Amino acid sequence: MIALKRLTLARAGHPLIEGADLQIHPGWRVGLVGANGAGKSSLFALLAGELQPESGELEMPATWSLARVAQETPALPDPALDFVLDGDADLRRLEAAMAAAEASGDGEQIARLHSHYGDIDGYSARARAAEVLHGLGFTEADLQKPVAEFSGGWRVRLNLARALFCRADLLLLDEPTNHLDLDAVLWLESWLKTMPGTLLLISHDRDFLDAVVDHVMAIEQQRLSLTTGGYSDYEAARAARLAVQQSTFAAQQRQIAQLQRFIDRFKAKATKARQAQSRVKALARMEVVAAAHVDSPFNFTFPAPKHLPDPLLTLHRAAAGYGGKPLLQNLKMRLSPGCRIGLLGENGAGKSTLIKLLAGQIPLLAGERKEAKTLEIGYFAQHQLEQLRPDESPLQHLERQEPDTPEQALRDYLGGFDFRGDMATRPVGPFSGGEKSRLALALLIRTRPNLLLLDEPTNHLDLEMREALCLALQDYEGGVLLVSHDRHLLRTATDELWQVADGKASLFEGDLDDYAAWLSARKTAAKAATAERVEQKAERRQKREEEAAARQELLRKRRPLMKELEQLDEQIASQEAEARTLETRLADPALYAPGADRKPLEELIRRQAQVWQSLEAAELRWLEVHAALEALPAPER
Repeated sequence: MIALKRLTLARAGHPLIEGADLQIHPGWRVGLVGANGAGKSSLFALLAGELQPESGELEMPATWSLARVAQETPALPDPALDFVLDGDADLRRLEAAMAAAEASGDGEQIARLHSHYGDIDGYSARARAAEVLHGLGFTEADLQKPVAEFSGGWRVRLNLARALFCRADLLLLDEPTNHLDLDAVLWLESWLKTMPGTLLLISHDRDFLDAVVDHVMAIEQQRLSLTTGGYSDYEAARAARLAVQQSTFAAQQRQIAQLQRFIDRFKAKATKARQAQSRVKALARMEVVAAAHVDSPFNFTFPAPKHLPDPLLTLHRAAAGYGGKPLLQNLKMRLSPGCRIGLLGENGAGKSTLIKLLAGQIPLLAGERKEAKTLEIGYFAQHQLEQLRPDESPLQHLERQEPDTPEQALRDYLGGFDFRGDMATRPVGPFSGGEKSRLALALLIRTRPNLLLLDEPTNHLDLEMREALCLALQDYEGGVLLVSHDRHLLRTATDELWQVADGKASLFEGDLDDYAAWLSARKTAAKAATAERVEQKAERRQKREEEAAARQELLRKRRPLMKELEQLDEQIASQEAEARTLETRLADPALYAPGADRKPLEELIRRQAQVWQSLEAAELRWLEVHAALEALPAPER
């Protein structure tokens, strides 16, 4: 159990948490929430032993092992799969000891080590590591690819895979979905729901938190509180607390009334399509959400576009790709004012390529891209953050865009994005990723675009800013095309889903739940196809071996050796059958249940070691006899 007793935490003399008293029990999955800078990462550093409390106590079991995602990945020549396996130090030490024991022929040591290896699920380690990598978007070919050959974003995924693979008592995850697409987020969600051990999770994705955590720990005004349930439960409790304050309650009612007008308007034009109805439900739920975030520091809207031509942009039989090679073909899209499109697709399917084509960032390979004369595109992608001038302040960035606008008007606008006071005049360079994303969005919104192309706009944004963006998009009059792994944003900001898959982009008839089911079925089919290929390969290998044995049997001058070969073949087959039987029996979970008699397990492992040793000797002798036969002259025909 983790216990905080009157704990006060500070960083650089700035108090973050004061007088915290709470307990986290083994097996809990706790979501840690709070504004950027509230102290979430500092609390993780405290749990990892990197910080000490100003006062009070932190109690954790001394035997607990801890896993967290490393911030950097060296350019190693090691294959990705081995890099992930190396994260389990005990596994690797045990494998080295087993190799040494087998080299020395120490049967008792081999049996003891193999027993321990079974206790930590060592026999399934490579399969488990591969499963984690596949779930995070790595292909089969990537498993043997050197770590040094992966880009920065993929190395972040490798670090996440390594942390997930560890057999830790406490897993600390800080924004694990930031570099993932929706498919990987869905896999990670299902994995975390069944993981053993205790989880502490920092995330600004409300759907992800709701699906994974059973408690929410919040840092608000230097106080640490613990709420039972998911993030929605915490949000409802927070809304109720805020409503106690009369001024906050009045603000809540104004915001809810504004949102209700939009919901009613949307319902009036919504069809019975699954995605449209899904969005109606999501918007209705935002009444509670709005109440919980009424004290948000963010308050902005999209100014009305200067022009709203219809259509804004069309693609006809368009093709897009790189190096002259098309990734997407026969694209047909019509973007009009008021359209709300969310793009779905597996990693590498071409979602970002499609957005770049629409934004005019890459050339057409074929077909037609036609834009309205008064089209004004607002394109947001992560590389926009790199275009910010590190030595200039938010105010200077905005003044560069609008040199004739009074400074106070620009300051008022920046205040809606929480760039107030000195924050508006500080250089951007030291800003956090979330602050830079906020500024990039503020600059983009100020240009009054009539078509928004947003590629993962919520990366690094906290929950308050994400909610403010959802609300601002409700009254936006232009068109929106969005790629995001944030399902709350997709549900509330889009009324049409398009799927990018197999080189095409087409309307997806369903909602996000339907997409998750489609994705699961697709992955199941892929696994079955892989298993079938492996089985066919094994059958072909077995057939070749049988034909080789039959040919050898017909050679009269080699009868003695052939007889021995036949005996060896029978011995190997018998021992392989026994090895498979032993492996099946060792996979029985009952053998490893707490309190179970260890003698049957140790006897099985001991017999398995004997079978493997005998099988290895038989296979070696088989090779020697076969070599002797090959050295003999060919029989006469």
